[in-house]
Amino acid sequence: MTPFLMFVNHQIENYAMQVTYDPVSGKGRVVYNLSLVRAGDLPAVLEVIRVTCLSGVSSSDLVRVVRGGESIDGYTVPEGQAGICTVCSVTLDGILLQRGIPFHPIGGGVVEIVDRIPRRFTHLIHFDETTIDPTQVLIADEISSVGEVIRTGNGTVLANIRECHMEAESAVAELLDDLAGSRFMGVLEVGLPNSPILGVPVSPQYMGVIALGGTNLIAAVREAGYPVSFLAMRGVMEVEEMIAIEQQVAVLEPGTAG
Repeated sequence: MTPFLMFVNHQIENYAMQVTYDPVSGKGRVVYNLSLVRAGDLPAVLEVIRVTCLSGVSSSDLVRVVRGGESIDGYTVPEGQAGICTVCSVTLDGILLQRGIPFHPIGGGVVEIVDRIPRRFTHLIHFDETTIDPTQVLIADEISSVGEVIRTGNGTVLANIRECHMEAESAVAELLDDLAGSRFMGVLEVGLPNSPILGVPVSPQYMGVIALGGTNLIAAVREAGYPVSFLAMRGVMEVEEMIAIEQQVAVLEPGTAG
């Protein structure tokens, strides 16, 4: 039987339907990405992730470390490596779905930041035209400069955009208030109804919502010179299985990276 291709917009919808995370209670399932690094690099990589989270260019500061030889969702992390689970920005789409907010995933790309203010998308790949997560492609192309944004406030970050129906504007505003007090803080920009957002047009009767890519953490790690492989939208997990990066750095004892 010939396997069928699934475009990313359909992958997003599938994972969004599995999200149960409630930003008010802080409980439920989130979509996660999985990254693999050398076990010996784990302490340094976690420090890069910590700094990136503190700078505000990530979707969440929650992580889960999976040691070499351990399995997660049927995948076994190779010996000599360590897996790092981070929150995927698709979690936002799941929260929108839970709130009954009509949305349509548009695409993922690179956003130019000037003086710490998002200016425009410089690259954008539409979700309904690719079977590979756009931010995964863009990380491989090494065209982001997350480290520069952290250091100088100027550069480029990875982000994705979806459009929500304008009749849900008040519901979106309420959701943003709830997210402000949660561990998911990745909303970068919300547009006006029937207006382009960061240079990207939206459908009539819709408004754009841009979220920082969870992949910014991995882009920063790669920019810092550490080899890393990345699996976007690897699965869903209970958010209680993850801990804040500050805690993870604190509990990681020297010599236990492997």
